[in-house]
Amino acid sequence: MHLAGSGRVIIQLSKELVEGQILCDDKGTRVAKVMELIGPIKRPFASATPLTNNINKFIGKRVFMFEQSSANKPKKFRRNRR
Repeated sequence: MHLAGSGRVIIQLSKELVEGQILCDDKGTRVAKVMELIGPIKRPFASATPLTNNINKFIGKRVFMFEQSSANKPKKFRRNRR
């Protein structure tokens, strides 16, 4: 993970991610949210917005996809039409 001059972090990816994916450290602390995928297809990178004020302590460390359990996912409601 690299801190860009814009304040975003740049992360080299080893797995395919989607925009909006939350990234965490090995302890489960939410670190960043993927805003866009950049770079070549064979060696992709992600540009992410930090979710912590102390992002510098995570620079150079590995981050992982945050897995959200189905119990924590927000429910979608359908409006009944009459």
